[in-house]
Amino acid sequence: MKNYLNFELDVKDLENELENLKDPFNKDGLSEVNTNKISSLQTEIDAKLKKIYSNLDPWQKTMVARHEDRPKSKFFIENLFSDFVPLSGDRHYGEDKSVITGFAKFNNQSVLVIGQEKGEDLETRIERNFGMMRPEGYRKTIRLMKLAEKFNLPIIIFVDTPGAYPGVGAEERGQAEAIARSIECSMELKVPTISIIIGEGGSGGAIALASSSKVLMLENAIYSVISPEGCATILWRDPKKTLEAATAMKLSSKDLLNLKIIDEIILEPLGGAHRDKNAILDTVRSSIEKNLNEFKNLSKQEIFDKRKQKFLSIGRTGGFTKSSEVKDNLSLKSNIFMDLFNKSKQYKNYSYAVAIIFIIVLGIILI
Repeated sequence: MKNYLNFELDVKDLENELENLKDPFNKDGLSEVNTNKISSLQTEIDAKLKKIYSNLDPWQKTMVARHEDRPKSKFFIENLFSDFVPLSGDRHYGEDKSVITGFAKFNNQSVLVIGQEKGEDLETRIERNFGMMRPEGYRKTIRLMKLAEKFNLPIIIFVDTPGAYPGVGAEERGQAEAIARSIECSMELKVPTISIIIGEGGSGGAIALASSSKVLMLENAIYSVISPEGCATILWRDPKKTLEAATAMKLSSKDLLNLKIIDEIILEPLGGAHRDKNAILDTVRSSIEKNLNEFKNLSKQEIFDKRKQKFLSIGRTGGFTKSSEVKDNLSLKSNIFMDLFNKSKQYKNYSYAVAIIFIIVLGIILI
């Protein structure tokens, strides 16, 4: 049984009519199939889908990204890779089933595969914790990413999570620290890493695994620092203002490509990836092949440097400053506060500098 979103109700009626026409054993008994009517209805459905999906607003894209029939990480891993060997455990606490990890082959090339998995039905969704990773999940991926680097294997990651799990147990076991170390590990790797956001890319739970050499995104996926509902609740104290929040957050693939947060948009079949899973498989396969080939002739240091420069470049253009030059580090430029502090060090008088800085800041506030 197909699941429809609230803006697809017209398509639902047409497809129900189409299914009835295709069935010769309808309520009127055995009848002849009207192929002309079927063809006409299919054309109408395609036109309707094209009109709807070419004008989706950010909140509608969020609903498509969360569609329960949307292909999940498990589907991509099973159909894109061969000889998959699952690996479990973080060697500290336990196994996190919300993330699938293991070594496999892609076009006869050995790779490490990581996939955040939401689950297909209620039972598996509970087992997978709805794709929300705990600290042991991030520590597991860190362990395996370091192992992949040791054997010089590319890493392919499928991102699909509402966010990191916010439970008490996860916080007690160091959720924030685990996410931070995952980002740190991802940035330090000297092997190619490709992250593909296939559904939801929620908050630090996604960034922990999307700090990669290449960040790709399915056309109707989303990538944001918080959910639209959470943003609307914080900013407007009204969780119903999801459209305003989703629009302001610029969470769609098109917006993120313009901001150079992601590197590529992977186009989806008409009506979304859930309507033609074989087509999206072929498209994702081609994108992975193309991006892996870009790293074939690069040294380990060049791979590291390209990733570093990619993230240092984010936000350097289109902002308040005219210069878009990217430096090799993020060190602070000299200013009046640093000058005062440095001068005070010469005379071993730190209290003098602190007092001057306090007076200046107080004056600015009062003005």
